[in-house]
Amino acid sequence: MGEGRSRGKSETSHDGVGHRARLRQRLASGPDGLLDHELIEYLLALALPRRDTKPLAKALIARFGSLGAVLSADWATLMQVDGMGETTTAALKATQAAALRMLRNEVAERPVLASWQALLDYLRADMAYLSIERVRVLHLNARNILLRDDHMGDGSVDEAAIYARQVARRALEFGSAGVILVHNHPSGLPEPSRQDILMTRDVIAALKPLGVTVHDHVIVATEGHRSMRAMGLI
Repeated sequence: MGEGRSRGKSETSHDGVGHRARLRQRLASGPDGLLDHELIEYLLALALPRRDTKPLAKALIARFGSLGAVLSADWATLMQVDGMGETTTAALKATQAAALRMLRNEVAERPVLASWQALLDYLRADMAYLSIERVRVLHLNARNILLRDDHMGDGSVDEAAIYARQVARRALEFGSAGVILVHNHPSGLPEPSRQDILMTRDVIAALKPLGVTVHDHVIVATEGHRSMRAMGLI
């Protein structure tokens, strides 16, 4: 059933004004004032002020599993949930876009290697909940400032390729002094596979004659991240 349609008495007889006022008061106390489903409920209420959005918020959490997964779900998938429509989907995706832009700006304004946690926060927010593997290469200049966040492509649920020659060509194009390889594991487990390790070594070999350093290969997932350099694999 699409958004905006009446779904019966339960959506019009609830104490909407008082309930939302209480949510606002708790939100004003700080970012931890609301539970995950309540944050989603309030976002949906801004798009659908005349509906009780708590059931829809709980349905979204039940479907996707977490606040991050709900916000990271793609537009078409969100639209498939009963009760969701373009307005509510736009409210959720705008929230995600604002959060990612804020995190990305934190990374772009400082040397990446000196603001490692900010980088990890950005990458996890952007990639950890994706349902397919995504490959990105972060190109850095000689001062380790981000030159380009290069989306190299998407793969299946368990595989996305990084081609060494393509990374080398892009490094020459951007004038990169170093790169950080990044991809996600939709399985939720960030442990590098043997293929991940071999592919990383291929990229290192391709970039070495160009004088371009591979600083790290970071794998992000819902259960955390792994740095191949920290693991002694680079």
